[in-house]
Amino acid sequence: MSARRLRTVWAPLLVCAALAACSSKPAIPDWQMNAHGSTEKALQAYLTGNSRVEEQEWARSRRELASTGRPDLVARAELLRCAAQAASLALTQACPPFEVLQQDAAGREKAYANYLLGRRLAADELALLPPAQRPVATALAQSSAANAAALLKGVEDPLSRLVAAGTLFRAGQAGREVAAVAVDTASAQGWRRPLMAWLTVQANLAQAAGDAEAAAQARRRLALMAP
Repeated sequence: MSARRLRTVWAPLLVCAALAACSSKPAIPDWQMNAHGSTEKALQAYLTGNSRVEEQEWARSRRELASTGRPDLVARAELLRCAAQAASLALTQACPPFEVLQQDAAGREKAYANYLLGRRLAADELALLPPAQRPVATALAQSSAANAAALLKGVEDPLSRLVAAGTLFRAGQAGREVAAVAVDTASAQGWRRPLMAWLTVQANLAQAAGDAEAAAQARRRLALMAP
């Protein structure tokens, strides 16, 4: 996962703000580089279903961030981890690690945490979200998510698109078209964890709609991915 993709998911969550723009003079502290690298590896491991590597890299990232004594940095990293879980439909409640640290988090982090749970945000909270997430958040706030699939297709970054899809799901606004976009996105990236989650949703929605053929096809894809 590139540094650009991490920035697109949510720039304020980066350990080093605008890392790509950091000057080589003075040198970037080792903790920043180490935390950034471990965060990238942890996210990729999570999305591809490598739990062992994921846990190791998140532990390294948190250790590097904690060395600064800044809870706001640790809170941002924990929220980024929960964003990946949201993209994979694994975030079923408030982000526990972030909740512990939220008193030292800024308004933008708190707004993003609420967004991940599918909550409607006020106008001032919407302005705090990363640009990629604002269209979906605005649609939810206005109860106008009928064109949700079109909004998702307009999100360039794959992980950001899946995060937005996950938010729609938790808000009860993820229909068959949204599920199809999410499935195609995860499949194109080879992200096993979100793909299996969204294929399950796709099968269930097709079954509920009486489309037995589409439901069976989704389940065959799931069977193909089974260990």
